[in-house]
Amino acid sequence: MLVNQKVAVEHGLKAEEYEKICKLLKRTPNITELGIFSAMWNEHCSYKSSRLHLKKMPTKGKKVIQGPGENAGVIDIEDGDAIVFKIESHNHPSFIEPYQGAATGVGGIMRDVFTMGARPIANLNSIHFGSPQHKKTKNLLRGVVHGIGGYGNCMGVPTIAGQTSFDSSYNGNILVNAMTLGLVKKNKIFYSKAAGLNKPVIYVGSKTGRDGIHGASMASASFDEKIEEKKPTVQVGDPFTEKLLLEACLELMSGDSIIAIQDMGAAGLTSSSIEMASKGNLGIEINLNKVPCRELKMTPYEIMLSESQERMLIVLENGKEELAKKIFDKWNLDFAIIGKTTNTKNIELFFDNKQVANIPVNTLVENSPMYDRKWKKAKLPKKNKLKKEVFTKLKIKNVLQKILSNQNICSKEWIWQQYDHTVMGDTIQKPGGDSGVVRVHGTDKAVAASVDSSAVYCWAHPLTGGKQVVAESWRNLISVGATPTAITNCLNFGSPENEDNMGEFVECVEGISEASEYLDFPVVSGNVSFYNQTKEVGIKPTPSIGGVGLIKNYKKMITMDLKEINNLILVIGKTEGHIDQSLFARTILDEKNGPPPEVNLFNEKNNGESLLSLIEKDYIKSAHDISLGGLLTAISKMCIKGNKGIKFRKLKNLLNKFEYFFAEDQGRYLIEINLKDLVNVKKILDKNSVFHEELGVIIEKEMIIDEKTKLTIDELRSYNTNWLENYMDS
Repeated sequence: MLVNQKVAVEHGLKAEEYEKICKLLKRTPNITELGIFSAMWNEHCSYKSSRLHLKKMPTKGKKVIQGPGENAGVIDIEDGDAIVFKIESHNHPSFIEPYQGAATGVGGIMRDVFTMGARPIANLNSIHFGSPQHKKTKNLLRGVVHGIGGYGNCMGVPTIAGQTSFDSSYNGNILVNAMTLGLVKKNKIFYSKAAGLNKPVIYVGSKTGRDGIHGASMASASFDEKIEEKKPTVQVGDPFTEKLLLEACLELMSGDSIIAIQDMGAAGLTSSSIEMASKGNLGIEINLNKVPCRELKMTPYEIMLSESQERMLIVLENGKEELAKKIFDKWNLDFAIIGKTTNTKNIELFFDNKQVANIPVNTLVENSPMYDRKWKKAKLPKKNKLKKEVFTKLKIKNVLQKILSNQNICSKEWIWQQYDHTVMGDTIQKPGGDSGVVRVHGTDKAVAASVDSSAVYCWAHPLTGGKQVVAESWRNLISVGATPTAITNCLNFGSPENEDNMGEFVECVEGISEASEYLDFPVVSGNVSFYNQTKEVGIKPTPSIGGVGLIKNYKKMITMDLKEINNLILVIGKTEGHIDQSLFARTILDEKNGPPPEVNLFNEKNNGESLLSLIEKDYIKSAHDISLGGLLTAISKMCIKGNKGIKFRKLKNLLNKFEYFFAEDQGRYLIEINLKDLVNVKKILDKNSVFHEELGVIIEKEMIIDEKTKLTIDELRSYNTNWLENYMDS
């Protein structure tokens, strides 16, 4: 096929990028070479619009073993153990084909983790859908949830936590972000850097088919009315094969045969071979006739760009081929020696005894485009001046009912009950709390993880929103008694070619970086997903933050359910009454303007560390951070979980009760303590200059706010638990 600029543009390349390719090669590329360039130079693989800004993120720390640049990040959790983790997007495929899109997203992120030698021990997800009234939302939600559960459950890996939200900005472009944690010994971590000359390059796993061709390119483009035509670009997953691949890889990894190993993810054999060669500063020669294919007459172009799932590429030590083959034969998986490492620093492909591609590796990686896109700085919106009259007709009970049953607050049990969250037997805090927690098998240690995002705050003011989502992750880990260690991020935005969208990205990254640096909460891995838009309309900026922390003794883990009658509830952190951008403002007052709540990083760190010291001294019986929906929403959830009530003390606060109960000021927690510990707890909080106040006392099954406002726990539960189930059944 004759290659020209028109064909290059059809492959998602810009005209000037095609000219650059011709200049670098000093010739016109053939169709296979053009396909390889289009895969490696698209946004999804090259990060050409984001690399410049991602470099600003703090990525180092005392506990960081491996930061960004590998398949996943790695942190030290002591005693020779390490946790490997990462979050990635599978947004576009999940909108086109929700079951397979979500399933292969889960499969892909698990491969990123076990390719580094780690056994997956927990999955999480952050999923965002359009308005509940939109005609596609219900089917997309059902398909995505079934896909996540179908793959994770078959793999025997528990899904321990997640986040689900609804917003009309996702009507034409849902978000599916999948996260996995794996456990590995520090001395058995595997990397993707090829080394040595004439080392055998091995293909293992499933056969290559025509599914997923142009998957990475599709993920780097906006949607239009022809979206249904893109279904062939969605990969098809087989979790049973992946389970075999996991066990075979870990068995081979127990020895000393592997030099480098890389998952065949986005752009398949193309990206895996080129990344290994690039990191090792080597060349790779591949005979495409030796690649196991499940379809007839596949061309070199199709073989290199296929995104068939459950495949790995391995560089082996010489003489270890037979040993490795026996292992993969035992697990009934394909094993083929398809090439070797060379000193050419080129990727050389052969098919039917002819050379069909010869490209210097550095032209694909180091010389890939990097853009300094134009962007607009966002102004901090002015605060709304709410008149007292807007509150006069409102009743606390009615407002609380609406907020507890709001689609973004309500119980998501309908979703997580479809996931196996206890398989492997080490889950000690299930979904529905602030963080999921898994015990490190056979030890007293536990690992906590949560995933958070705050698109509304980021949309209102990206810099503040970026800081807030990191702080939210920090608080969710603190709330279960974990010391926050590191984060992974999945940055979901509209087109980087739009100055407003690019500005949202740049400032969110700045906010994330600032909070991560201050909280000593480094970014060790991540993913950027641009072009989340339909036609010219982008989603709200949605950075998802996956936080991981360590609990040294799992017996000190904290849950949010109220424990004991007559215990006290304290509010940690000051309530200033910030209503703008709150759920209360948007759903009750129909007010969409105003700034997000301010993030005071000193208070976040001080309040969180003070709570950890109280947990260490066994003073805290239950805890929950105050976030979306405000204080009354948070205490309602604690009451529902513990099946106990609370009698509020008389408010001495100068705010009106709606501002006090539904404000979304940051840096706050609710904690339950025993009355006998109050003096000691106050002493520690005062010493650390932590603002705190008594909210009330735990009673039997009733919430008594004042003489006129009383609700039973059964009422609270019915408000909170019925919406999603009714929605999916209707």
